[in-house]
Amino acid sequence: MPKANLFYAQSGGVTSVINASACGVIETARQNKDQIGKVYAGMNGIIGALREELIDTSKETTKQIAALKHTPAGAFGSCRYKLKSLDDNREEYQRLMEVFKAHNIRYFLYNGGGDSQDTAHKVSQLSLQEGFPITCIGIPKTVDNDLPVTDNCPGFGSVAKYVAVSIREAGLDVASMCESSTKVFVMEVMGRHAGWIAGAAGLAAEEEGDSPHIIIFPEIAFNEAKFLRKVKSCVKKFGYCAIVVSEGARYRNGQFLADAGGKDAFGHTQLGGVAPFLADLVKQKLGYKYHWAVADYLQRAARHIASGTDVEQAYAVGKAAVEFALAGKNAVMPTIVRKGTKRYSWGIGEVPLADVANVEKAMPRKFITTDGFGITDEARQYFAPLIAGEDYPPYRNGLPQYAKLKKQLVSKKLPAWNKPG
Repeated sequence: MPKANLFYAQSGGVTSVINASACGVIETARQNKDQIGKVYAGMNGIIGALREELIDTSKETTKQIAALKHTPAGAFGSCRYKLKSLDDNREEYQRLMEVFKAHNIRYFLYNGGGDSQDTAHKVSQLSLQEGFPITCIGIPKTVDNDLPVTDNCPGFGSVAKYVAVSIREAGLDVASMCESSTKVFVMEVMGRHAGWIAGAAGLAAEEEGDSPHIIIFPEIAFNEAKFLRKVKSCVKKFGYCAIVVSEGARYRNGQFLADAGGKDAFGHTQLGGVAPFLADLVKQKLGYKYHWAVADYLQRAARHIASGTDVEQAYAVGKAAVEFALAGKNAVMPTIVRKGTKRYSWGIGEVPLADVANVEKAMPRKFITTDGFGITDEARQYFAPLIAGEDYPPYRNGLPQYAKLKKQLVSKKLPAWNKPG
C-alpha cells in the first residue's frame, strides 16, 4: 500500500515568516519518509486544491527548501478564498475530498488565521463522514496576532519589529524638521479589529517625548476632541507629534474612521485610508503641516528586519504540525506557550481547531494606558521578547537573496474545476 501524501497550503494575507513554517513542514516531512510519501503544496492556497494544481515539493532542492526560512511572502501562493459552511457549500468540500482521494492525500496542513482554521476543522469533519479520514492540522499565522489561546501568532513579531523601528526612525526625521516644517506625522498600520500591531509600535517610546506620542487602537472608541487636544499638547511640549493608527480605528457607534463602503472577499468592511483622514483632520482643525504614511504590504513583507524570535517560532509550529499529524492528532493547531520564567522562554502546546475557528482576540484593556493613547508596562513586557533578535537573510550585491522554487505541478487526474476566480 503506498504511503499517504501530505497537502500543505498557505492562506490569507502573507507574512515575512510564513515560509519558515513551510520550511518546517517540508523538512520535517522529509525526515519522516518512512511514514509520509510526497508533500504537495497548493498553488495559491486552497484554490490549488480545488483546481487540482498541486506543487510537488520533492522536485525542490534541499538548498531551496532551506532558503524558505529566510524568504518573505507566500512561496507557493496564497489566496483570500473562504469556503462557506458545509450546508451552504458542500460542492466545494466534496471537490476537496475528490482531489485528496485521487492523490492519496491523508494529511492536510493549513497555514493561516481564524478563517483557515475553520476550513481545516470542516474538512476534518467531512472526511470522517465520507469514510476517507484525513488528518487535519492548522498552522497559526497572522500579522494581526488575533488568534485566541496561542500566546502570539507567527508573523506578528516581525511586523511588530518593523513598525516600532519605522516610527522611531520617522519620528527622528520629523523632530529634526519640525521647527520650520512638518509638525504632525501619521503612520497607519494593519489591524482591523485588534490593535496589537499599533500597540507594538509603542515599544519605540522608551522615554518621554519619544515617538509615537499617540496610538489609536480599535479597542478604544475614537474621540475627536480628545484626540485634537492631545495632538496640540504634544506639538506644544515636544515641537511635533508622531501618531500610529490602526486601520480599524472606529467611533463609539462601531463605524470605522476609514470605512470605504465596500466588502472584501471574506465579507469584511473594505477600509480606506485612516492616516490621510486623521492628517486632514489635524490640518483642518489645528492648521499644522503634516505628512502621513501607510505601512501596508511593507510591514508584512519586511524579511530584512524580521524578529529572530518570530522566525524560530514560525519554523517550530510548521515542524510541530507534522509531528502532531504523525502522532495521530487531528483537528488541532499547535500553539505558542509563554513559560512563566524570569527570562523569556516558550514551548509548543495545542488547541482544538473548534476553539480557534473564526475567533478574534483583541488587546486587553490593561495593555492600554488610562488615556487610551499608549501602552502600559505590562504590554511592554508582553511585546518586547517577540521582536527580539535579528535573523538577516543572505545578501548579494547589496540585496537579499530569497528562495527560487520550480513549483512543478503534478499531473491532474480529475476533470477541470474552474469555479474560483
